[in-house]
Amino acid sequence: MNLVDVLDPKACATDLTAKDKREVVRLLAELASRSEATEGIDPDTIFQALYEREQQGSTGFGKEVALPHARIPGMQSFLVYIAVFPRGVPFNAIDKKKVKVCFVILGPPERIQEHLRILAGISRLLAHTNAKQELQRAGTPQVAVEVVQRYVGEAETSKPAPAETMKLLLVTVYVEAYMYDILELLIDFGIEGATILESTGMSRYISNVPLFAEFIGFMNESKNASKTILAVVPERHVNRIVERIEEVTGDLDEREGAIVLALDLSFAKGSMKMM
Repeated sequence: MNLVDVLDPKACATDLTAKDKREVVRLLAELASRSEATEGIDPDTIFQALYEREQQGSTGFGKEVALPHARIPGMQSFLVYIAVFPRGVPFNAIDKKKVKVCFVILGPPERIQEHLRILAGISRLLAHTNAKQELQRAGTPQVAVEVVQRYVGEAETSKPAPAETMKLLLVTVYVEAYMYDILELLIDFGIEGATILESTGMSRYISNVPLFAEFIGFMNESKNASKTILAVVPERHVNRIVERIEEVTGDLDEREGAIVLALDLSFAKGSMKMM
């Protein structure tokens, strides 16, 4: 699904003000009602869905950006729109900063994977500092849409064809913080399922061998814990996925504590998809 295809300029606004989070969500619900994607759905229904999601935890993920989102019964297609608050609004963001840009996602309850892919795509888009700054300065909804079009370009990926050559991707990391970024980028590539294995490095075991204990027995055992992601991915994406992983971890040939393997599959049947 291409992000630009579900971005509706009619629901976007770039000159909003609000005094608190509840008022922000009310405005977002009113903007949604401008779109054909929400035809026949009461704005109060949209407000309740967005507000209940915020009650579970703020979607303000920091750096003056929020991604309010909800699954709305009765919707047949996805709606994405942009709301800009140039002076900022209180939103209980994780970094306590006021939010200036909201990317809102509304969609059918049953299409969870597409919802996740849109979330991941927007998150990646907003990782570009320039994109966020340009959206904050956008004077009109059309300018905001043009910013998205320019940064998204051809980055959106579609589901692989059944006959496509697939690889088994194994990603092992010792830094747990890397896991979330790596899983997010896999979703961004349309990878809808993965298995995560808890694992340990060899130093945990050889530290118990008398010959080595004197040298490495002092190591903190928690530093030996690792996690391994297993996912089946299209061969054509492997190089790009590795490049994106290195944006998170640094050069894998220069850094210790992470490795990526792509193995041939002689046979595969079934799916790791869980939702």
